[in-house]
Amino acid sequence: MSGTGTILHALLDEGLPIAVVVADRPCRGLEVAAAAGVPAVLVDRAESGGFGAAFDRDGYSCRVVEVLRHHGVGLVVMAGFGTVLGQPVHDAYPHRVLNTHPSLLPAFPGWHAVEEALAAGVSVTGCTVHLAELAVDRGPILAQQEVPVEPGDDAATLHERIKQVERRLYPATVRRVLAVLEAGGDPVTLATDAGSAAEVQGVGR
Repeated sequence: MSGTGTILHALLDEGLPIAVVVADRPCRGLEVAAAAGVPAVLVDRAESGGFGAAFDRDGYSCRVVEVLRHHGVGLVVMAGFGTVLGQPVHDAYPHRVLNTHPSLLPAFPGWHAVEEALAAGVSVTGCTVHLAELAVDRGPILAQQEVPVEPGDDAATLHERIKQVERRLYPATVRRVLAVLEAGGDPVTLATDAGSAAEVQGVGR
């Protein structure tokens, strides 16, 4: 993670078994983890070339995999993680990397999803939980929920309402994935078509 730790709080509140919290830069999420007694590890991307052209994405991803394996991680749950991880992570955890995104993917991928939804004038956006792939905000969709865009919304107010949904939808989806893994299944079997009305109206309403 790279952010404030609100999603981590939600996962902890649901009693999900978190083995370790990894961040790519100093952030409050590490403090949240430590306060909860969860191992917190900074894998600083500044030590892998930083944020410019010199960044060694695959080398950095291998460092992350080492930490995850050391802590016995079986499922990777990303929450505000600011670095796009490379192929080594997906090789180590095929169909085992989850991501949450503040839009109804495939609409508005990328870092500015909320601002782009407002600029496009859509009446509805939302939250998506999906299995991550190498391409940014791509991969089989596991759950989505709509969030209406209200008159007078700005990026902050709309994003906060999306986060309220995310704090319910993400832990519930993680629990579903863990159940599949414990049964020896593949989480991709939970995938739904993007925009499925049943799933949009589903978990967290």
